[in-house]
Amino acid sequence: ITPACGNVSPLGAIAIGIGVAAICYAAVTFVKPALGYDDSLDAFGVHGVGGAWGALASGIFAVTLGSGVESNAAQIGVQLKGIVFTAIFAPLMTFVILSVLKIGFGSLRVDAEDEAEGLDLSQHSESAYVFGASAGGYEPSALGHGGSPLGARRAEEAI
Repeated sequence: ITPACGNVSPLGAIAIGIGVAAICYAAVTFVKPALGYDDSLDAFGVHGVGGAWGALASGIFAVTLGSGVESNAAQIGVQLKGIVFTAIFAPLMTFVILSVLKIGFGSLRVDAEDEAEGLDLSQHSESAYVFGASAGGYEPSALGHGGSPLGARRAEEAI
């Protein structure tokens, strides 16, 4: 609603909010499992789908039109052009950036061993989640903000 806030009524804002809640819920709950894509944080289902709805809804619910736009229908067209451009530009630029990174680093993945161990442990010799020695074999750090597995390699070895 933030980009649309200056151009929609309070009821329009409520409608946009209700719409985005339902649409994002459906995207995360039904569309993601049906398509089977990997999105552990639901970033696309929330930000991609929600952002597209917000952009489109800005035209649908606009009560004040600017920039020479004369009607909601015309504004919806402008918004759709922006959505389509973004849907093409963002993946294309992501591909370009990842390709350059792959050339520079040789791979975009960590070693299978590090991935299985978890990057918190393999890269930092600490766990993000500390449950105590009796729950999973972790001992809390002295500062209380991390831990290391019992018998883990020393931090110097991880570097």
